[in-house]
Amino acid sequence: MIVNTSLATKSEIVNEIKDRKIVCAFHDIDGTHSLIRNWPPVMSRVLYDTAVNGIPDNLMSEENINRLVSLCDTEPLEETDKFCVESAGLSALTQMEWAIRRNQELTNGKFNSETNSKIIELIWKGEEKFESFNEPQEYLDYLSEVTPLLFRVYEQVLNRFCRDINLEKAKKNPEEFLVNGSKEFMKYLHDNGIKNYFVTGAVVDKSVEPPMGMYEEVLGLGFDIGEGKLVEDILGSTWDEKIPKEEVMFRLAKEFNLNGENILVIGDGRSEITAGVKLGAVTISILPEEASRQRELHKELGTNIIIPDYTANDIKDIIK
Repeated sequence: MIVNTSLATKSEIVNEIKDRKIVCAFHDIDGTHSLIRNWPPVMSRVLYDTAVNGIPDNLMSEENINRLVSLCDTEPLEETDKFCVESAGLSALTQMEWAIRRNQELTNGKFNSETNSKIIELIWKGEEKFESFNEPQEYLDYLSEVTPLLFRVYEQVLNRFCRDINLEKAKKNPEEFLVNGSKEFMKYLHDNGIKNYFVTGAVVDKSVEPPMGMYEEVLGLGFDIGEGKLVEDILGSTWDEKIPKEEVMFRLAKEFNLNGENILVIGDGRSEITAGVKLGAVTISILPEEASRQRELHKELGTNIIIPDYTANDIKDIIK
């Protein structure tokens, strides 16, 4: 398939690209195709609670999880609401780490330092790996131990707040939880020889039957996964290992010996768009018209095209 952004009439073209041959597409899932996870209010509450109060002794207890569920989406949380917008697409482990580090900063904790504050600033800017910084081993061990636990708590709160209910609804009526035109666009790419891959910062657990985590949601929405199918594969994070989406995408490109200019990247988060720009890929941002800050951010990141959904009447003229 050939991409030619000069043919656009309705889509917002940020950076024009002419005559690119596309052979492979990397798709984000949440917000880009799936609407099952209403994650921002859950993430905001869990991060706020951690930043302000730290890690409680009963972190993983039913009492604590139910408390957090009851508080989700009950009030505006200025800093963490904004952080969810800015950090969309980052690994959930990175987002959890931000809250733990922020607590040290807010409370002038044992591990508060200029380095800690610098890393907080870098996470706001989309960075995820900090091995080059010289931090106390005690602090690094603490982060390694506590961050995955907080991630598990977040997932349990998310499941109870919206994910499990929405997944069951999606199995009966997938269209209700798909971005408009999603599956038709995926099929359009597949029918024209494009291999589609889903990449996510959420957990993908293929070790159990049926598969759990994001894999289960993709199946629930009716996407066929496997070699030669609508979706070739879905790749994401684990409970304990932080694998930034950028790293997942670069690994895929290397594995299949793909030139970046022959890749299409589609997403609504900063990490996949940033990775796509670094790869030299064609990037499409899926952002509703009212998402003014996200649209501003994606323009700053260097995306090529912004569309509200896949029903934009010129998208097949651009990619044909």
